[in-house]
Amino acid sequence: MNLEQIKSVDEAISSRHSVRAFLDRPVDPEIIKDILRVASRAPSGTNTQPWQVYVVSGKKRDEMVNRVCQAQQEINAQPELAAQYTETFAYYPQKWISPFIERRRENGWGLYGLLNIQKGDREKMAAQQLRNFMLFDAPVGLYFTVHKAMGIGAKMDIAMMMQNVMIAAKARGLDTCPQAAWNHFHSIVMDVLGASEDEELVCAIALGYADPDAIVNTFITPREPVENFTVFLES
Repeated sequence: MNLEQIKSVDEAISSRHSVRAFLDRPVDPEIIKDILRVASRAPSGTNTQPWQVYVVSGKKRDEMVNRVCQAQQEINAQPELAAQYTETFAYYPQKWISPFIERRRENGWGLYGLLNIQKGDREKMAAQQLRNFMLFDAPVGLYFTVHKAMGIGAKMDIAMMMQNVMIAAKARGLDTCPQAAWNHFHSIVMDVLGASEDEELVCAIALGYADPDAIVNTFITPREPVENFTVFLES
């Protein structure tokens, strides 16, 4: 691999970020197939390739968005209804600790600050939360599942595959937003997908062309320097 190839790979990785506003521009299904073909080269334990991917667009996308948005709006009106919608595995910890809670808060308030959402403004917060389930207007939603019989390693495998999807999409001029928020509504999602009862929803990715004029897309999260998360052992 020469220097230009290295730069191209590095640019695709480092320029990827979560886009939260997309253009109403369709994505060629052949491009999606190409992205998934490349992404499937992700490693997996003993080459089990445990991923299942559902590409949702058109009327089926609209059905997904409408049903989950309706459920979220009902929860907003009656919070006790949230108990009906629980994720099948804990994505986040039950109790947050430092430094992760500080990073989480920095991320949340950084985004809200950019959107002029003040602390305690429940109406605006609810509206922004609902944007998740509109796929941020992306024309395509990718839903990733694994078989329930598989272990925790399958989720690691599919996560690497998803990263490949996002990098391959970026290299082709597309943008993405990974969304674990959908996991709470897995019962609705799996019904719309027509997925087997043996499958478990792991994550979704909004896919499309970023809206270059949306201020929300200027939000870039910081990263810790290598020295903060790496230990070099030589002797």
